[in-house]
Amino acid sequence: MSARPVPLEALPAGLVWRGARLAGTPPAGRPSGFAALDAVLPGGGWPEGALVELLCDQPGAGELSLLLPQMRQVAAPRWLVWVAPPFIPYAPALALAGVPLERLLWVAPDRPQDIRWAARQALLSGSCTMVLAWQSQLDMAALRRLQLAAEQGHTPLFLFRERRVASQPSPAVLRLQLEAGDDGTLSVQVLKRRGPLLAGPVHLSLAGRSAPRATRFEPAGAAPAHRSRTRARFRPGLSPEAQAALQHAVARPDPARTRPAGQPARVD
Repeated sequence: MSARPVPLEALPAGLVWRGARLAGTPPAGRPSGFAALDAVLPGGGWPEGALVELLCDQPGAGELSLLLPQMRQVAAPRWLVWVAPPFIPYAPALALAGVPLERLLWVAPDRPQDIRWAARQALLSGSCTMVLAWQSQLDMAALRRLQLAAEQGHTPLFLFRERRVASQPSPAVLRLQLEAGDDGTLSVQVLKRRGPLLAGPVHLSLAGRSAPRATRFEPAGAAPAHRSRTRARFRPGLSPEAQAALQHAVARPDPARTRPAGQPARVD
């Protein structure tokens, strides 16, 4: 006995992309704050309720500056959630950059599966403006669950992963590869979007004026072993200290990576 065909309308949302849907006008996105980037993003900005992958080899390529216009707009009663950042968020630099600290929720899980769980719960809560998560080792099933959670919660998830996963398949609506330039620019290669691929990268200016290639900011009490990780390029409208700290927005390694076994995960 042959199986009965299932109408497309009966399939779960996000499981199948229809050709007519791709050919039509995409939903309006959130303006990124960079006109050159909005010009190549479907809908003219960041997609709503979708998984967006940002691929870069090392923290500090400009990934936080790329999302800074969105992070500044978070307002009560909504939340900005960071899940498992590689370093401790450095509050003074974020505050100087205009990020509302009273709406920032930092989650530091112990295990990889807890990172995924926390991100999904934040997305499904419907109480967040955006969710940022850092994790590279994800299989297709885990990525699909994150994509569906973003859709169901109508909340964008920005997932930071290493560039080596670029060749792996992903259900993400948008995949961008980031690379910092020596002149204060950020090269954004669109690896995947709903629409034709681009022939070359988009170059975004993240610097308001020429500046030394790197400047150093060492928060009080920072251990010498971590000083080399707090370098960044200048950003317009910020003090040199804030500009230098923003790229990593850190003071020392995330305790989730070094916490002794048996201690509970920290939620701040």
